[in-house]
Amino acid sequence: MPGIYDNVLAMIGHTPLLAVRHLDTGPCELFLKLENQNPGGSIKDRVGLYLVEAAERAGHIRPGATLIEATAGNTGLGLALVAAQKGYRLRLVIPDKMSQEKIFHLRAMGAEVVMTRSDVSKGHPEYYRDLAERLARETPGSYFVNQFGNPANAQAHEETTAPEIWEQTQQRLDAVVCGAGTGGTLAGLTRFFSRTAPQVQLVLADPVGSGLAHYARTGKLPEKMTPWLVEGIGGDSVPPVGDFSRVAGTFSIPDAESFTTCRELLAKEGIIAGTSSGTLLAAALRYCREQRAPRRVVTFVCDSGNKYLSKVYNDYWMLDQGFLQREHLGDLRDLIPRRHTERAAVTVNSTETVMAAYRRMKLYDVSQVPVMRDGRIAGIVDEEDILLEVVSNPEHFNEPVTRAMASHLVTVPVDAPVEQLLEIFKRGMVAIVVHQGEFQGLVTRIDLLNWLRRRM
Repeated sequence: MPGIYDNVLAMIGHTPLLAVRHLDTGPCELFLKLENQNPGGSIKDRVGLYLVEAAERAGHIRPGATLIEATAGNTGLGLALVAAQKGYRLRLVIPDKMSQEKIFHLRAMGAEVVMTRSDVSKGHPEYYRDLAERLARETPGSYFVNQFGNPANAQAHEETTAPEIWEQTQQRLDAVVCGAGTGGTLAGLTRFFSRTAPQVQLVLADPVGSGLAHYARTGKLPEKMTPWLVEGIGGDSVPPVGDFSRVAGTFSIPDAESFTTCRELLAKEGIIAGTSSGTLLAAALRYCREQRAPRRVVTFVCDSGNKYLSKVYNDYWMLDQGFLQREHLGDLRDLIPRRHTERAAVTVNSTETVMAAYRRMKLYDVSQVPVMRDGRIAGIVDEEDILLEVVSNPEHFNEPVTRAMASHLVTVPVDAPVEQLLEIFKRGMVAIVVHQGEFQGLVTRIDLLNWLRRRM
């Protein structure tokens, strides 16, 4: 049995290796290094500890110092874990595509979060790495951690991650599939295996839109790169700490495949993983299925999917992005994200209170809810209706919701043209879609925008 640890930092590393048994791995054996089992929930706990302790040994930081870093999320969480235990302040610059769960986690651990744009590249004043470096220059007594250029990043994996894999596979290993964001994991694996077991192939998994797979193949970045939704891996510039010299093959994985692979991993192997893990696993499965002879392959569950519940594990977000398909009806019902016929619509019963409607809006992050009576829509209540009802007397939260609802409804049949929705939106209303007298659901401006984007 494991012993008793004196500090949470001592629990970093020594993560388990799990054999994949319920996915098609071709003739190969595939193993998952469960880095989500680190105390902070990701492989970046290793990096956070190494980055801070290297700076301490070099005398770059003193007690109470402010650490500043740019991160797509998990390095920030690793640094937050270490900084909290060692008494440092932490300021993180984060691109705005990061999941809300990560941001909540960071703030709960005491980190200051500075949000910036995710649609700009190096050289732009709001590019997250450039912004972090500028903040470090402008903040007296601060230390710029610089995971992208700090050799301690790769050292963490050379000295801990790679040796653990080699030992756990009993020195019988043919390939490791990994991603590159900062490049630290790839560089650390490269150094260890080139010295210890040069026959082990390193395979790079990269999101479609990133330039790193192209760089690994050609030595040059592509002329054009496009945004991607997977967090934590990929890049539009070559990370200084990276080492692509031993990459034996590359796979570029679309966001849709990454996200559906995450969900398949949870359904079939019981592992809830983050989106970058979906990219790695999808690439590893492709690699395994291409082989003609048995090989032993390792890839990573880089972090926990608990940080992505509002994204990859949210059916409605997946539908909005076009990553899940459902029955195509060819009418306005295709625009409804939460169809009432599927018991997915957020509604309130006419016998419930104004407070119940308000709480449901808050819980599901919607601005209006239909009021149902005997299975049919009787009215609709929105934020303004509730505000007007309770502003002069908050006790009216306890009144029936029918007191606040609008009962004069403008409905639209399912076969109405999309242009008719615009007329409703111009009047400041939402579209109530009906079919043969039955309520089907609501269509809002953002629903129409999502539908148009999916068609593009």
